[in-house]
Amino acid sequence: MKTFEELQASLGAVWSLNRPGNAVDHVVVVLPSYSVCETLLSHYATRIPALEHRYLVTSLMLHRIEGCELVFLTCQAPGRRVLDYYASLVPRRHRASTKARFRVAVVADDSPRPLAAKLLDRPDLTDALGASLAGRRAFIEPWNVTQHEVELAERLQVPIDGTPPRLWPLGFKSSGRRLFREAGVPVPPGREDIRTIDQLVLAIAEIRQQRPTATGVVVKHDNSAAGDGNAVIRFDELDGAASTDGIPARGLALPDWYLRDLASGGAVEELITGSRFTSPSVQIELSPFGEVRILATHEQILGGDSSQVYFGCRFPADSVYAPELARHGQAIGELLARRGVVGRLSVDFAAVQNDSGRWQLYALEVNLRKGGTTHPHVVLSHLVPGSYDADTGAWQAADGTPRWYCATDNLIDESWLGLTPDSVIHAVAAAGLQFNGRTGTGVVLHMLSCLAIDGRFGLTAIGRTPEQAADLYERTSAAVDRYAKQTERVVSK
Repeated sequence: MKTFEELQASLGAVWSLNRPGNAVDHVVVVLPSYSVCETLLSHYATRIPALEHRYLVTSLMLHRIEGCELVFLTCQAPGRRVLDYYASLVPRRHRASTKARFRVAVVADDSPRPLAAKLLDRPDLTDALGASLAGRRAFIEPWNVTQHEVELAERLQVPIDGTPPRLWPLGFKSSGRRLFREAGVPVPPGREDIRTIDQLVLAIAEIRQQRPTATGVVVKHDNSAAGDGNAVIRFDELDGAASTDGIPARGLALPDWYLRDLASGGAVEELITGSRFTSPSVQIELSPFGEVRILATHEQILGGDSSQVYFGCRFPADSVYAPELARHGQAIGELLARRGVVGRLSVDFAAVQNDSGRWQLYALEVNLRKGGTTHPHVVLSHLVPGSYDADTGAWQAADGTPRWYCATDNLIDESWLGLTPDSVIHAVAAAGLQFNGRTGTGVVLHMLSCLAIDGRFGLTAIGRTPEQAADLYERTSAAVDRYAKQTERVVSK
């Protein structure tokens, strides 16, 4: 039995096989294990299967990599109609082969735990999977890598295309700020390694002194995801706004769970605002050989009570600053590669336009995992093959035409609760919105199992112009809404 380190030494050879046009036999084990802290797991408990199902879109790569077999691990079986739907999106001549090389392995467990942990409790399943991989070239494609994923890799005796857990702290908010400064990338004024209310109060006071025009701060848990560990404190809400007297009371008013997690470490920094403000990100791939590749830039759509929670994205980021985003991403990626980081990651930024019209970028955090911009990029890259030009900030398809998309995991309406995946697939197709391989435009659905939970699903709307992508996005919501109302009228009769 090889150790994790020994397995990782073999990653490069099999990883190199998983490229378009390759016909050499290999296996990719997709492990969309939502491995986060208990607080986040409990928050997303009912949606965990749907979050895993976002990555069913990885099956779209099979028609481009004929030597690849894909094993998709999940705690809840996706419906046959959903699997048929994804197969229908690839060119007709490849559908039979694609279906034959895609299999789903289910761990029937609805507890609010990471999928990897559930698998470790089922030696019968891991033994069977390991036996099917024995003697074949294979690797695990994870959501992120914790000790659970490491133990699973050792049981299966295959490497992981991801960052080892010993390097996970490099993605903490405090570590990220230090990394950005080392890379020469601007960061908001602030302080790292906050663990107590007293430290928080002192840091806020320092920011107010250094930045008299600041409107507030963002407090961030070091080890958090999707903005769920962020809390905004606005200065105009503090008692005694001209001093720091009101800060302790506001700090102590933070929920107990938030203060408990803050004790493990966090950062506080100026809340970046301006007359024009955006939240772009850059998506990066670090190869097992230390190569840095800029995959994409996005404009993130944030929401929630504090406008810190990821709701969706637009691709690509504004061309005014997309090339600068890529340069910052390259510098950060090179530092991380030298430290041993591997796989997909992203870096979030704030962008604000000053009075002279110039845009200023501030790096906010590193995400050493897949995220909300990963699966939309997978959809585009395999259904409209092409490349992202980091110098211009544009996607160019193989035929030379450009593409844009709008994507979300959070298209939700309580009136859609209980709609079946099949009905939504039908509604989108009937409205003429489904992705069309001939034009390379249209809508690809995902996370359809969430309809039964809270009337939510996700989509990626691909257009030849940003306006077309936005229009497809809006028309999809309208089409599903019409279908839901028609169904309600029929039922009421």
